[in-house]
Amino acid sequence: MVKPEFVTRNAPRLTLQGARVIMASAVRKAAAIGVPLDIAVVDDAGHLLVFNRMDGAKLSSIDIAISKAWTAACARRATHEYAEIASPGRPAYGIHVSNDGRFMIVGGGLPIFVDGRIVGGIGCSSGTTQQDREVAMAGINALATRGRPPRRRTRARGAR
Repeated sequence: MVKPEFVTRNAPRLTLQGARVIMASAVRKAAAIGVPLDIAVVDDAGHLLVFNRMDGAKLSSIDIAISKAWTAACARRATHEYAEIASPGRPAYGIHVSNDGRFMIVGGGLPIFVDGRIVGGIGCSSGTTQQDREVAMAGINALATRGRPPRRRTRARGAR
């Protein structure tokens, strides 16, 4: 069997435009429920694409929102799922101090999947964990309902 010289993978990627769609919907949801939040959207490697600190959001929550998004994208799991398994005596105890303390185990960080593939994460902070999760989900839902733009039809050469 011949082995390929290079191994590559075609995977969907979260664009800046997609991150902005997520952010706009999340901000609208936070405003609708009356909770000013810090909101971050990262790509699949945890790199920041967009960040928004709403007027009145807690300054101490800026890094928390970014870290929630990073954790969700890099661990490919919602941050609230770690709350139980990272408590003392549980299998993931101590994970919250990994990665220089960046790993978040409180709710408000959700992974973003497209066609079953991780494309990023969203992290919200300044509200209750339920409010943070609700706003994060609103952002993800906006991307899911946005759909893909229709392909342009190109005319054959010489056609009018």
